[in-house]
This record gives sequence, C-alpha cells and structure tokens, in this order.
Amino acid sequence: MRAKPGSGPLLAVALAAVVSFPFTAHADDTVPGSSEGGKPGPGASADVKIATELPKRITVDNTSEQTEVTAKVLNKGSKDTGRITLSVVGFDGMRITGVPGCVPIPAGQLPPGSNSGFDCVIDNISAGKDRTYKVSATFDLQKTGKICLPVTEGSGKKLLWQQGPVPFGASNPTPNAPDTPLLLGVDNKPSGPDTPSELPRTGASDSMLPLTGAGVMLLAAGGAGLWWTTRRNGRKV
Repeated sequence: MRAKPGSGPLLAVALAAVVSFPFTAHADDTVPGSSEGGKPGPGASADVKIATELPKRITVDNTSEQTEVTAKVLNKGSKDTGRITLSVVGFDGMRITGVPGCVPIPAGQLPPGSNSGFDCVIDNISAGKDRTYKVSATFDLQKTGKICLPVTEGSGKKLLWQQGPVPFGASNPTPNAPDTPLLLGVDNKPSGPDTPSELPRTGASDSMLPLTGAGVMLLAAGGAGLWWTTRRNGRKV
C-alpha cells in the first residue's frame, strides 16, 4: 500500500513521539496474582470466603521510583459479602500514593511502622466475583518495603482476611537499567556505595500495632500478622 502524499512527515513525527515517550512503571495485568502471606481472620465464615491477591512481579522506575500494584479482593464463597472494607497499607520503602475510589488514612491514625494507607469501602461482592484496584506507589530501592491488605466487615468489627505485610524486592538489583523488577515475597537488597551493611527492618514488630484509621490493629504472627478490629466508637466506614 502506497502512503498518501504528505503522510511521510506526519509518520515521522508520530514515530518520534513514541520513541521519546518517557518510561513509566505500570501494573501488568498479565502477571498472575498470588495470595502469598494471606490467611483468614477470626471473622471469616464458610459461606463468605474472602481472599486478596497481589501480583507476583512489579516494576519500579529507577528514575522516578514510581510503581503500580494490582490489588484484588475476591469472594470465593457461596454468599454475597455485603459491605466490606479493603485497606492498603505501605511500610518502609514502599509508600502508597493513591488508590482510585478510596480514602487516605490520616497520618496520625496509621499503625507504627507504616507510612501510608488507604481505605476502600466496597458495598458488596457477589459470590464468585472479585474487585480490582490499581494501587499507585513509590518504592525507595535503597530500602526494603512491604504492603499489607486486610479486609474487614463493613463496620470494621470483624477481620475477614489479611495478606501481609509481605515484601516486594530484588535480590539482584539493576541500578543502570530503566526499571527494576521486584518479586513478591523477596526482601529487597539494595546495591551501591551507600548500601548499609544491615538492611532496615520493615513491617510489624513483635508487639501489637494499633490502627484506628483502617479500623484494625496489626499483630505480628510469623511472616504475615493479623489485623484485629479496634474501630473508634461512633466512627463509620
């Protein structure tokens, strides 16, 4: 097929625009999800089986430190969930910067050890269905970083499920590449002249961590931890 007269310059401009378009790390929907580090809470029932999934791999832009994470909440039970709340909380080098349709947790109401978080109120998830959220975040590649996804009943009085805090990281960083791939369940190991001899610890400590903003508190239990409800009296989700 012959190009129309005058189309050459336009095609050249279009190609130049594609080539010069800046790289931005983004969530890859083709990456399989995983419930690694997740377990049912004490409020879970046989009819409403809540679970969450995180991608097994994300990428971080080495220049902007921006990344995106696909967070999914699923109803694997035989009954509708009714109103529930998904919370997305970041730790140490991983900071949650935005979740469309969700409300930021005030800084003074975040659990010790965390740096950011959002509450996502969901009216209902039908049996066998799921809800997906595109989570924007930054990741300081000179630190370790974790994310946690607790799901509570609408009022926040029952913990249905919690995934994490689980790490994302790279055992072999690529500082000279445009982006760094991070794997779920891997502690990040920074590289470079300023790398500390001992990596800072992230996530929950061995003690109880209150979280009034998301309506739960974080208890370290092995590598995962459990969110226990502590909503303030009169506070509504």
